[in-house]
Amino acid sequence: MIAMWQGLNGTPEASAQGKDYIRYEVNRQIKAGAHYLDLNVDESSYRLDDQKQTMEWVVKYVETVSTVPPSVDSSNPEIIEVGLNAYSGSQGRPMLNSIALERPEAIDMALKYDARAIIMASNEVGMPSDSGERVENVGRILEMALTKGMAKEDIFVDPLFFPIAVDANYGRHALDAISRIRADFGDEIHIAGGMSNVSFGIPKRRLVNDVFLYLAIESGADAGIVDPITTSASRSLSIDIKSKPVELAMELLQGNDDFAMNYINAFRNGDLE
Repeated sequence: MIAMWQGLNGTPEASAQGKDYIRYEVNRQIKAGAHYLDLNVDESSYRLDDQKQTMEWVVKYVETVSTVPPSVDSSNPEIIEVGLNAYSGSQGRPMLNSIALERPEAIDMALKYDARAIIMASNEVGMPSDSGERVENVGRILEMALTKGMAKEDIFVDPLFFPIAVDANYGRHALDAISRIRADFGDEIHIAGGMSNVSFGIPKRRLVNDVFLYLAIESGADAGIVDPITTSASRSLSIDIKSKPVELAMELLQGNDDFAMNYINAFRNGDLE
């Protein structure tokens, strides 16, 4: 956020520094394998006009230094539209992040700007409580999108992944939702999501993230909203599933380790190395 503010509002020297930092991060993400760059300016200001101005600037600047398209991300559809409108399309079709039952009008925006889109599994009033609600919500918003003309292959479903430190069943709910979404809606749609969310508050997060990504891919996920510098599908798929640390992480993620006691004890005993 500081770099964006400097690039947009700073002195010539500060602006150059801000742009240099943004260019550095863009290059890091692309070299690590990013197919889209998620751009979110919601925390840049509490004023909507400032947020819109920042989004327009960052989309235009990133397009000049990137070789992949942007994923324009905001909790406010007005800000998303500013970002999509600012993008010229030189690096390929953009991504809209996101469409949900609480804002179905974003479907029209995706079609207007020929954008692919992330569809969230939330409903009109909040987050889903289990895998069944996720599948139901996805089915409703997906039907709206397809009826209006979106192609299945342009849709990335975010089943919504929550920290297992809060509820031991959250990992199981997520994996079950992935399997059911894939079974119910076919191979053409993509299944993504914030993969690292599940490990928040848990020690050895990289281990948990790698194992969750492995299980998610096994369940039917084919994409992810991730930091490619810290998350690697190839690394996850090469884990030793018979090793004790991986077995413990799997039990944890599948809801078979109440209060994470086995996993935490192993961590304290140095058995997760």
